[in-house]
Amino acid sequence: MRAIVTGAAGGIGRATAKTLTTDAIRRGGQARLLLVDMAEGTLNTVADEVRALGGLAEIHAADLTDPTACEAVVSHAEKAFGGLDVLASIAGIWPRKDLLEYSVEEWDRTFNVNTRATWLLAKAAFPMLKESKGCIVAVCSIAAHEPAPTLGAYSPSKAALMMMIRQLANDWGKYGIRSNSISPGSTANMSKLPPGSEAALLTRGNNPLGIVSVGEDQAAAIAFLVSPEARFINGADLAVDGGAQTQLMTASGMAASPEERARRAAALREAQS
Repeated sequence: MRAIVTGAAGGIGRATAKTLTTDAIRRGGQARLLLVDMAEGTLNTVADEVRALGGLAEIHAADLTDPTACEAVVSHAEKAFGGLDVLASIAGIWPRKDLLEYSVEEWDRTFNVNTRATWLLAKAAFPMLKESKGCIVAVCSIAAHEPAPTLGAYSPSKAALMMMIRQLANDWGKYGIRSNSISPGSTANMSKLPPGSEAALLTRGNNPLGIVSVGEDQAAAIAFLVSPEARFINGADLAVDGGAQTQLMTASGMAASPEERARRAAALREAQS
């Protein structure tokens, strides 16, 4: 399996790189991964972890807000692997601000990373994905389905990404290219909630399972969507949120008193600051 994994230095991206590697070996093959992120030092560490598991890994440090950087990523993969089977678009940013607080530059950067980069990478990778009948998986968010305080640009950018994936599924399915997304709930190594903190405990209560996921939970869903078992899944968004979307009233705090909702919001803001 030949794959590009963006956001590979982060929690979900790092876990995905390792999960794709072990999954390929389990199936009797080998993963050849191009790991992409801005944090070159951490990329080297992740590449070493992939190699230790039996995969092949190359790194590419890039700022995906730059269209030429997206083209360079795909060109690197083509030269290194001679083709491409999987585009795992995981890189994302989430500046936590109210809509009134965003500058135009911050708004544009959020959309450029969270939405536009996936389109540019997919567009550049199209010839290789068409040849391999490959697949695209993007990481959206439950925030793409429901707004949340202080996620002013993040929620719209992820909603746009989810619709773009559906559009790709519609447009490129005829070429044998599958396009899907996952929508994680709160993920510990993404949100960096201190274990045992009040914010972590509050977040744990935001889904019926009463746990906070880790990157490996999301990576498992990505690995499934790029697997042969998912060959008839196209244009889907898979919620990997512990059932958070089934209890909207509780998760949003609507069932709590105004004082309790204010306390919860303050604790989460402090944890993310």
